[in-house]
Amino acid sequence: MSFGDFLVQNLHQFWILTGFYNVTWQHLVMLAVGLFFIWLAIKKDFEPMLLVPIGFGMLIGNIPFNPDAGLEIGIYEEGSVLNILYNGVSAGWYPPLIFLGIGAMTDFSALIANPKLMLIGAAAQFGIFGAYMVALLLGFAPDQAGAIAIIGGADGPTAIFLSSKLAPNLMGAIAVSAYSYMALVPVIQPPIMALCTTKKERLIKMKPARAVSQNEKIIFPIVGLLLTCFVVPSGIPLLGMLFFGNLLRECGVTTRLAKTASNALTDIVTILLGMTVGASTQASSFLTAQTIGIFALGFMAFIIASTSGVMFVKLFNLFLPESKKINPLIGNAGVSAVPMSSRISNNMGLKYDPTNYLLMHAMGPNVAGVIGSAVAAGALLGFLA
Repeated sequence: MSFGDFLVQNLHQFWILTGFYNVTWQHLVMLAVGLFFIWLAIKKDFEPMLLVPIGFGMLIGNIPFNPDAGLEIGIYEEGSVLNILYNGVSAGWYPPLIFLGIGAMTDFSALIANPKLMLIGAAAQFGIFGAYMVALLLGFAPDQAGAIAIIGGADGPTAIFLSSKLAPNLMGAIAVSAYSYMALVPVIQPPIMALCTTKKERLIKMKPARAVSQNEKIIFPIVGLLLTCFVVPSGIPLLGMLFFGNLLRECGVTTRLAKTASNALTDIVTILLGMTVGASTQASSFLTAQTIGIFALGFMAFIIASTSGVMFVKLFNLFLPESKKINPLIGNAGVSAVPMSSRISNNMGLKYDPTNYLLMHAMGPNVAGVIGSAVAAGALLGFLA
């Protein structure tokens, strides 16, 4: 073989291994979606801590390569670095670590001071079970329907945890759908809140919550763990870590551990989770009619959940005296998008009355939604696993 032939053969082999040779239109579509996520995060400030890792992960996961070359670089190739990192998603151990951080950074005082706000968080879970019934009617298997329905809780880690147990093959679509709707809370919820409430209801002023003692804050995670996990033991991985993190925060003797859990540990896991979830959206397995159905069902579940929370407050107000009525603008916060939904409640309240601050009141149903979505996930896992 002449040197020229040898050079041509090697150049041809190199060309076959490049992304330019292996690219398909599906790869280009997913790369565009990844760039769009990054644009939303940077230019529109839509949950950058989530969308930047997910968007860049989409770029990583959709760079074309020849799967037959044995390079072991793909996220679904056993033994590759990405595959090892993805084990935290597929095995479901990133979500409990995220819940540990959520518990360590969350103040449950608003819920402790006004326990009836827990009912709003419970009402918002109707979105999950409503979407579950619709998914069954559309032909999804019960375990797949349960995994899809949890998107209505607006809780990415819970969606990942449940789908890893019930429908691993749908996890990429479910995770991206859940995080997408979490990021779009400022766009989706305000029209629902305005449509479902009257001007008079939006102007309701709630009395300041009572002061909560330190002893109550310490007792709450212990009692909360026992009550919820005795009802749904299958929720222990999420609920156990959530309440453990909160006890670290409130007990007063583990400040260093609480800071680590709520800052460094949560940041590290969020980076790994977001990037690997994004990378799991490989074009060959992501761009399907089934994925479109999952996004549609997830959107419906989120709409039902947000609407249910607002409408439940309106119904609840019929039984409350005038002095104790609840502003239905906090009903949207029953979903588990902390603290985004609470901020939306507060912003909507200030829009109609610049003196009506609803943030602390909204935090009650918001943290109740975190607990509620984990309980709902545990219930679905118990029935369907």
